[in-house]
Amino acid sequence: QVQLEESGGGLVQAGGSLRLSCAASGRTFSSYAMGWFRQAPGKEREFVVFISWNGDRTYNADSVKGRFTISRDNLKNTVYLQMSRLKPEDTAVYYCAASKYTTTDPNNYDYWGQGTQVTVSS
Repeated sequence: QVQLEESGGGLVQAGGSLRLSCAASGRTFSSYAMGWFRQAPGKEREFVVFISWNGDRTYNADSVKGRFTISRDNLKNTVYLQMSRLKPEDTAVYYCAASKYTTTDPNNYDYWGQGTQVTVSS
C-alpha cells in the first residue's frame, strides 16, 4: 500500500512559479514510477509528467515541456513538480499518482493523492 499527499498548490500570476510536493508513505515507494496529472473543471484528467522508479527517465506532456520539471527523492519518499512560466491554462487540480511502470494512462496508476488546487491568474 502507498498513501500519497500533495501540497504546495495555490494562486499565482501568469509567468510565475510554484513547486508541488507529494509525500508518500509505504516501504515500497522506491519501486514505483510516479506521475503528475491535472484536471480542470469540465475536462478529462490529463497526463502531465512521469518519472521512473530510480529517476533515470522522465517524460513531459507537450503542453508543459520546457516549463515543468519532475524529480524525486527516494530517501525522503517524496516526488516534486517544479512549475515555471505558468499560464492560465495550467489552472487545475493537480494529482500525484504511483504506478508499477512508467505510463501516461491514468488507468494504469494504482494509487492517487487527494489533489491540490493550482490557480494561475491572467
